[in-house]
Amino acid sequence: MSLTKFKKKFWTILPNFFIVVGLLLFSVAIIPYLRDEVWYFLKQHKGQEFVLGGRGQRDSVFARYLSVKPILVEPVNKQFGIVIEKIGVNAPIMADVAVSDELAYKESLKYGVAHANTSSYPSSQPGNVYLFAHSSLNFWDLGKYAQVFNLLRKLEAGDRIHIFYEGKDFEYRVVNKEIYKGFNTYALTRPVIESLLTLQTCDPPGTTLNRLVITAKLI
Repeated sequence: MSLTKFKKKFWTILPNFFIVVGLLLFSVAIIPYLRDEVWYFLKQHKGQEFVLGGRGQRDSVFARYLSVKPILVEPVNKQFGIVIEKIGVNAPIMADVAVSDELAYKESLKYGVAHANTSSYPSSQPGNVYLFAHSSLNFWDLGKYAQVFNLLRKLEAGDRIHIFYEGKDFEYRVVNKEIYKGFNTYALTRPVIESLLTLQTCDPPGTTLNRLVITAKLI
C-alpha cells in the first residue's frame, strides 16, 4: 500500500475510532447509574424492604436482584454514618470537611459522605447538619462512593433517614425537596430554629447544573 493510500485510509478510520472509544467510555460511565435505576425499580416492584436493626438476609447481589426477602442493614459506621433504607444508602460520614476547599472535599468524598465543617453535629438542639456527596458517573476518578447519592431524588416527604453519631441513631423524616441553580449556598447558611438535616448532591447525576437539596427534621 502506498503512503498516500495509507494516509487516506488512516484519516478515514480515525474518526470512527474516536466515536467507538467515546461510546465505550460513555457506556462504562452510565452503567453504574443504570444499575442503580434497575435495582430501585426491582426493589419497588418486589416490595422488598431494607430493615435496619431487624431480621433479614445479608446484603448481596443475589439478595438485591433476585430475592424478595427483607435485607438486613448493618450501619458501616456508628460513630458517624448515614443509612437511607429506601434507596439503599449505607455509608460513613467524613466530619468537618471544608466546603470552600475543592481539593479537600473531593478527597473526602472518596471515602464517604462529607459533613460541612460550618454545620452542626446531630443533636436534639436547633441546628443544621449539612451533608453532601457525589451523584456522579466517573467513579474511576472519584472513588468508591461516587454514586452514593445517585438515587437521592427518589426521596419524598415522610421518608426516613438515619444518622449515626457517637453510637446513637438520630432519625430524621424528609419534609422538603428542592432544586437550586448552580452553586447556591442558601441551604447551608439558612437560619434554623429546629434540628434539621440537609442532604445535597449534583443534579442531574454527573453534572454541575443544579443542586438537589433534601431537608429532613429530627423525630
